Amino acid sequence: MDSKNREVLRLAIPAIVTNITVPLLGLVDTLITGHLGRTAYIGAVSVGATLFNMIYWNFGFLRMGTSGQTAQAFGRQDHEEMAGALFRSLFFAMLFSGLIWLLQWPITTLAFRLMDTTPEVEENALRYFRICIWGAPAILGLYGLKGWFIGMQNTKYPMVIAVTINVVNILASLLFVYGLEWKVEGVAYGSLIAQYVGLVTALLLWCYKYKVYWRYLNFKHAMRKSELSGFFKLNGSIFLRTLCLNAVMSFFTFAGAHQGEVLLAVNVLLMQLFNLFSYFTDGFAYAGEALVGKYTGAKDNAGIKDSIQLIFIWGVRLVVAFTVIYAVGAQPFVRMLTDQEAVREAATSYYGWVLLVPIAGVSAFLWDGIMVGATAIKPMVYATAAACATFFVLYFSFHSLLGNHALWLAFIIYLAVRGLVQTGMRRRVEV
Repeated sequence: MDSKNREVLRLAIPAIVTNITVPLLGLVDTLITGHLGRTAYIGAVSVGATLFNMIYWNFGFLRMGTSGQTAQAFGRQDHEEMAGALFRSLFFAMLFSGLIWLLQWPITTLAFRLMDTTPEVEENALRYFRICIWGAPAILGLYGLKGWFIGMQNTKYPMVIAVTINVVNILASLLFVYGLEWKVEGVAYGSLIAQYVGLVTALLLWCYKYKVYWRYLNFKHAMRKSELSGFFKLNGSIFLRTLCLNAVMSFFTFAGAHQGEVLLAVNVLLMQLFNLFSYFTDGFAYAGEALVGKYTGAKDNAGIKDSIQLIFIWGVRLVVAFTVIYAVGAQPFVRMLTDQEAVREAATSYYGWVLLVPIAGVSAFLWDGIMVGATAIKPMVYATAAACATFFVLYFSFHSLLGNHALWLAFIIYLAVRGLVQTGMRRRVEV
């Protein structure tokens, strides 16, 4: 194996481990609520999580923008900008957290008017939301720290942080739900505690290895007009792209909720399979962020091209592996997650859509990482906007004929369009 391939794997493998813990946590939450005896609990945690996605995904630029800017500063060996990129990210993370706290009540009021869930699902989802919302500073702060570590070519620290968060979350949730019988509230408190444990862990790791960068931090440089202009220009584009992603993913849950608790639960369970693939593939996307960003900063076109080629070779391997895994294991997977027979039976007609997820989604995920590293954000915005429009046109065109299948059709085409548009604009990555 050549040195560049080893470099890709050195970054990708810890990132994969990091990302696998995310769907595993969702699976455990689903497993816990799926065996509490009420289908509404599955939907409540999903709806509550969707509310947070509506909020936090809009601030995903704190991770992606920080990663790209830091990686390019790393390639130039610009220590002052490396320190400045982290400071700006954490400063705005705390600022936006306060804004989220101030707006939590109108957010929930509007969201539940749009979702039209059953009263039991809404009541439990609100309980979940009103506990987890206090974790905003920890979550947004971790966005910035994780992006900074990736930009510094270090995916091991995000792995340690993610594993710590998930172990604490799972243990706390099990204790609160089964030990103290707190049900949905137990899952929420487990998440809240784990988020702050993760933030403390991240700060301790930074102090252990990177505290030398404190001497390079120039507050005036980090917050001067030109730096802030670049920060908002880059992250404003990422924000627009995230709004499109958020619209699709939120609508996916809302549309399921409108079709009743059983189909809502089916969509929640099968989306766990989508998450397994997307987070796994994102491991190589993060490697793309780090490497392409570094080579962009160093103005090394050969390094950029070699990195992209290797990342996509691994992407093809993932497509083959996950297609086989889903063909064999999708049904046993769903049966493991819930003992609700109505949900198990309804899920059987949707397994075909799951098989299309890897081939439809791989290019979108990998190009996202590459574009972030190059800070070539416009192709991501164009691709996501086109895919978002396609999603809604297809859904509303075929919903009356296909019902919930129209939702899955629109989603698969949405993934494919994102990848195709970015592939067509790949020259934007060159320096």
